[in-house]
Amino acid sequence: MDMFEKQFEELKKKEAPLAARMRPTTLGEFVGQEHLVGSDRVFRKAIESGQLPSMVLWGPPGSGKTTLAFIIANTTSSHFSSVSAVTAGVADLRRIIEEAKERRKLYQQKTILFIDEIHRFNKAQQDAVLPFVEDGTITLIGATTENPSFEVISPLLSRARVFTLKPLAEDEIGVIVHRALQDKEKGLGNIKVEIEDDALQQLITVSNSDARIALNTLELAVMTTPPDREGLRHITLPIIEDALQHRALLYDRAGEQHYDLISALHKSLRDSDPDASLYWLARMLEAGEDPLYIARRLVRAASEDIGMADPQALVVAMAAQQAVHFIGVPEGNLALAEAAVYLATAPKSNSLYTAYSSVQSEVKHGKNEPVPLHLRNAVTKLMKDVGYGKDYKYAHNFPGHVVEQQDLPDSLKGKRFYFPGEMGYERQVTDRLKTWRTIKKTGNDNKQKLD
Repeated sequence: MDMFEKQFEELKKKEAPLAARMRPTTLGEFVGQEHLVGSDRVFRKAIESGQLPSMVLWGPPGSGKTTLAFIIANTTSSHFSSVSAVTAGVADLRRIIEEAKERRKLYQQKTILFIDEIHRFNKAQQDAVLPFVEDGTITLIGATTENPSFEVISPLLSRARVFTLKPLAEDEIGVIVHRALQDKEKGLGNIKVEIEDDALQQLITVSNSDARIALNTLELAVMTTPPDREGLRHITLPIIEDALQHRALLYDRAGEQHYDLISALHKSLRDSDPDASLYWLARMLEAGEDPLYIARRLVRAASEDIGMADPQALVVAMAAQQAVHFIGVPEGNLALAEAAVYLATAPKSNSLYTAYSSVQSEVKHGKNEPVPLHLRNAVTKLMKDVGYGKDYKYAHNFPGHVVEQQDLPDSLKGKRFYFPGEMGYERQVTDRLKTWRTIKKTGNDNKQKLD
């Protein structure tokens, strides 16, 4: 590196966003993910020893995936090559692999290949590195916000360990923010800053567990706030709101209001009140609640409070979840709103919920008898000889495709768990079951078999 390149690199570091400048370089500086980097954890020991397996770091934005990769670069004796799946192609990967081969041959030095956003690589690009991960030419570290089971090809995934990073807790975001305010070398420590408690809390809450958002918002708020006569920059809630471009809503994602609002949403759906359902939904979304958390509750409401009265409710709720996962927010908010209105205006029934609760109790506290012999498959001669499948009646051979046959264990013979209601689709279910029971009572036996 010549003098001009060195000056350029120094200038780039100086002008980098606060989040980039504050990136930890050692495990001692790293905040969060104690389940991975705790002193007694295998992941930490692997980093410190340099004996790293190929791995995929899976976690939400701002949780420390890239930071961990750079810490590995600083602590390992291996050569570290970094690419982004957004800009790199197969040619870049082949170049790095060829250099890794030469490095290994000449210097016996390993190469770590870090691929940021590996989920953006297509199958051909992932296939390009597979043989060299397998033979040890490179140690792969991939970072992704998407589920590796769906986004990373199976052969590559089988040769790598998946380490899951958790969203940063609010107190961990707080540590990172305070450190940035105090650090004179890389942070804002040379600037006199006073941030009000409600402003700090809003910054931490609305950052949505993303340290990058918290730090870059803090920097924008500080650098655009003029100092007073004593040189103090006073950061208030309106300043943080302006920097975030997000109104401060009274909401605590980890506290009582989190549970109060989701309860209000669920009960409004149950009460068939679309207006209240939309209101509580918006209150949560606009305050920064995880939309997938809300989607999970909608799915639950579809099964628990609507159930068989409108089986389509579950389909709509799952479609909303997929829409949020596919297009994100804020666009996905409308899909959640559509699902909420559908569920609120659907006929209600808890008969499925009641039936499963009854079955659950029976399974936990009952005898748990073996499956009746006639319901078992006779896959061997011995099984057939001892009575497996004997006298089983194939329903499709009988009028109406209905047959009288004991399908429960002896102790539960005649027991009913599911009692359909009279709302929506369950009215049809009620009528259908009545018809079938009538057919069974008339003696739908072997004499009535179809030819």
